[in-house]
Amino acid sequence: MRVVPVLVSADNYAYLLIDEPTRKAAVVDVLDVEKVQAVADKEGVSIVAGITTHHHQDHSGGNKACLFLTSLMYWPLTVSTYPSIPVYGGFDVPAKTHLVEDGGEFTVGDNIHVRCLATPCHTKDSICFHATDTSIKSQSGGVFTGDTLFLGGCGRFFEGTAEQMHASLSKLAALPDDTVVYNGHEYTAGNVAFAKTIEPENPAIGRLFKLAQENKVTTGLSTIGDEKEWNVFMRLDKVAIMQATGAEGPGAVMNKLRELKNNFRG
Repeated sequence: MRVVPVLVSADNYAYLLIDEPTRKAAVVDVLDVEKVQAVADKEGVSIVAGITTHHHQDHSGGNKACLFLTSLMYWPLTVSTYPSIPVYGGFDVPAKTHLVEDGGEFTVGDNIHVRCLATPCHTKDSICFHATDTSIKSQSGGVFTGDTLFLGGCGRFFEGTAEQMHASLSKLAALPDDTVVYNGHEYTAGNVAFAKTIEPENPAIGRLFKLAQENKVTTGLSTIGDEKEWNVFMRLDKVAIMQATGAEGPGAVMNKLRELKNNFRG
């Protein structure tokens, strides 16, 4: 299993999830079909599935746009032209062929197993996808988190509550610590700047700051274990964070953290 990030706009990531032995791949959160296809061509892989984390246009927009592509020089993510290509997504995702829910499973190529984790809050239909290579049992794989979990941060609560975000991040926190995080946007620099104001004495946040300084692309450089050490939204029970928010209890602390981050201009 190999994951290739594709920057499809200023900060939006799509991904190719590649099964190396078969040279088959799924595209995660396609927005710009031509950019994704160009990378697929470079990698020498065939697109066999689409995966969408939630319905927001910057993650699902390519699904519907592909319905109107007819030239074979592009990959049309279209049921009518290519009925064998599934498009996986939650209940509100446009142009999906396969509705997925919490606990759902499917495969990519011969070796990649994907498990669906419902993580409502940013949107009600948000699904994170935990992908593992069945041929390498010792590895914990990676999780595509869309706009639920970012390196050092989390998504806004557009369609949910602080309690829901806490529950969703707790679900992700239960994955193996060495699970690699592939998020939906390059927001790391801003997230770590905010985290330093909340938990300034946390040495792990210093590591995240260094990572952001040294890498223009940070997705794929963090694990669930790392996030539990440096992501303030996953550390709601820490004294420093409760003091910074002036709140107690996961829901109240999460809600105040999100309010502070929304207004942060550092």
